[in-house]
Amino acid sequence: MLGGLAATGFLSPFDKALGVEQRPTPSGFQSHNVEVIAYHDLDRRPGFKMTILERDGRWYLYTGCFWHRGWNVLDVTNPARPEMVNFLRGPDNTFTLQVDLADNTLITALEKGLANAPWGLDPNAPFEEGVLLWDLTDPARPRRVGHYRTGGRGTHRNGYQGGRYMHLAAGAPDFDGNIYQIVDIQDRADPREVGRWWVPGQQRPSGAEEAVPAPHEAMEAAGFCNIDGKDVSLHGPAVIEGNRAWLPYGAAGLIVLDISDISSPRQIARIPFTPPFHSTFGVHTVMPVPERGVAFVNSEDTSYGKGAAHFAGIVDIRDPTKPRLIALFPEPIPPKGARYRSFSERPGWSGPHNVNQLQHNPAVQRQGDLFYNAHFNAGLRIYDVSHPRLPREVGWFMPPDPTERLGPMPEGPLVAQTEDVLVDRRGNIFITDKNQGLWVLRYTGPRART
Repeated sequence: MLGGLAATGFLSPFDKALGVEQRPTPSGFQSHNVEVIAYHDLDRRPGFKMTILERDGRWYLYTGCFWHRGWNVLDVTNPARPEMVNFLRGPDNTFTLQVDLADNTLITALEKGLANAPWGLDPNAPFEEGVLLWDLTDPARPRRVGHYRTGGRGTHRNGYQGGRYMHLAAGAPDFDGNIYQIVDIQDRADPREVGRWWVPGQQRPSGAEEAVPAPHEAMEAAGFCNIDGKDVSLHGPAVIEGNRAWLPYGAAGLIVLDISDISSPRQIARIPFTPPFHSTFGVHTVMPVPERGVAFVNSEDTSYGKGAAHFAGIVDIRDPTKPRLIALFPEPIPPKGARYRSFSERPGWSGPHNVNQLQHNPAVQRQGDLFYNAHFNAGLRIYDVSHPRLPREVGWFMPPDPTERLGPMPEGPLVAQTEDVLVDRRGNIFITDKNQGLWVLRYTGPRART
């Protein structure tokens, strides 16, 4: 399918059968092997990261927010008619971008604004930081039950896969960039740190500018640090598989830790990607799939197509102590009639961003032969990864460019910026955008095998 919807809206396949009306959906999208199920404007609060919960036959989607301080809660039981059921208000002047859930607990990140980026926050004004913990006994009305503070700038993308510990990308005092923190939340009202790890060079003596070595496994000096170590930062989330933690650590690369001793994580492997690929968010995401012997890894390019190359790739992890890159994903090709030769020439950020990552969540589609990547100004890209050394694109969806600027980014012309993708167990694909609402999609293309 290649085209768009009438400005007056459309009826999804589900709603046609029910004889109900659908809210107006933006026109002008383009797609291949992807159909639109629904659109929700999120009450003009653009979403960022998403997670999902199935409870007693009902499905609830939770999103962080870009330009509003808080978190959206939607009932997506009928994917063709998403319904906003709550908005959890967050603290002023604070990033509320990130969410995860497990074991009846939702965790939401709180983070200080950036000093040199137009995100709509004042880095010199008061802010809140850390992680809020919410009880999901009533999924539509989460109840706040705890707050963990780092004592620094807060946390970015955190992981909670159930059990006793949450795993944070934390901006702690006396460190450059985010480090890895393990926090015990057995008592939700009194979270406490029980372990941490950082890349040598991140720690500074209190009040000093020069960093000191970390008391952990030695790391080779070349290639893991940019000038002043500014790009060495754990983006998160840490992904936990057994006693291993997989860390997407910016310019330091992909790092694998042994966390059998929670109090003293130990590095067992590292694979660098910077150079040759760009440094800032050099490794943004890692998604290990041990049963397939691979991990999916990608960067995040914030240079507006002006910096070194971004990448998305597949790593062989059959021996987790010796990960090795075995494939790179092909770059998206602009659609026919586009006025740009590559997406790096198109306004806005380009390159891969988030993937259908939350594999610990039973409501999320397990990784199989289809791989989903939110690709900023190239929209959603879907790949056949049945042959891990030859990923190939089999579907894509490009939202129309927004008609109204709801936040200060992207800089320059206002274009679509697909931020996150989540695929539920039913096959519904949810994507978010910096200046649009929630799209609900379905892949309609060929399957490699079952």
